[in-house]
Amino acid sequence: MAAVLLWILDASINVSMEPFRAFVADLLPEEQRTRGFAMQSIFIGLGAVAASAMPYLLSHVFHVSQEHASGTVPASIRISYYLGAAVFFSAVMWTIRTTQEYPPEDVEAFRNRKSATSGFARSVSEILESIKQMPATMRQLAPVQFFTWLGLFCMWLYFGPAVARNVFGAPDENSVLYTEGIEWAGLCFGVYSAVCFAFSFTLPWLAARMGRKAVHAACLTCGALGLLSVAMIHDRLLLFLSMTGVGIAWASILSMPYAILSGALPPEKTGTYMGIFNFFITLPEIIASLAFGWIMNALLGNNRLMPLVGGGVFLLVAAILTTFVRDYSAPETANERTHAVTLGR
Repeated sequence: MAAVLLWILDASINVSMEPFRAFVADLLPEEQRTRGFAMQSIFIGLGAVAASAMPYLLSHVFHVSQEHASGTVPASIRISYYLGAAVFFSAVMWTIRTTQEYPPEDVEAFRNRKSATSGFARSVSEILESIKQMPATMRQLAPVQFFTWLGLFCMWLYFGPAVARNVFGAPDENSVLYTEGIEWAGLCFGVYSAVCFAFSFTLPWLAARMGRKAVHAACLTCGALGLLSVAMIHDRLLLFLSMTGVGIAWASILSMPYAILSGALPPEKTGTYMGIFNFFITLPEIIASLAFGWIMNALLGNNRLMPLVGGGVFLLVAAILTTFVRDYSAPETANERTHAVTLGR
């Protein structure tokens, strides 16, 4: 039941998130897209700060019980989920009701194209054809996204247990120390979300001076160093320093790849390609879910710090791969953009 509910939650987030990515690209001109995606990072970071800190606040400020009987979830965690669901639903409904979606310039041509691709089989055929004709920038960004999100899933899956066991010294999952460690990990996630919020304001300025892919590579490197440092830290407060690096990376992850990608896509297929781009987030998630448990037990002796080291290495690989991405907003390639998109290169 828990696995099915987690799948539904994850699917709901993905289904609701990706149309908003395409929405930004559709509504904003090329010169404003970096700022638009950075604005998304700002609000994602702000919301994540509240979400990550919620269990800790409920337990230590509002005195909601953090103890639980065997097999039950603490009340502080349950209430956090209820509040998160209410806020998530309200935010989506607010956007739908208050944001205007402009029709395409040629409505009749748009309707003809949609009617020609209606039906499940034709939709699948269109997606497969789009994958075959994937622009070069998207092909180059795909492995960047793959290794980036593989590193993130290493952190999300094992950071909490690593903090509880290695920093708080929890003997098992049912102890209060373990719950306190998980709550502290939530606060650490709140720190990286706060850093994401603050750092996102600087991204458009940095991108205008350094270039988007250079900024993204540098930010991923900060995240890699942050994760690698966790293996050497035993003071809970120093974890905030590690999460600062992760927060810098997270701000860029939420904006720079999409800003780079949007400039290389044919406008009529922006939504389709944004959805396909999400494959390179969900594929690492599938791999992490199926393989990490076996790797932990069979190869790593259930050492919870090793996945965090692996996550840092994956982010470093992603940073290196970013330097090979072709960004058609860069001055030397701006004139090539239309030709490259037409050829699907």
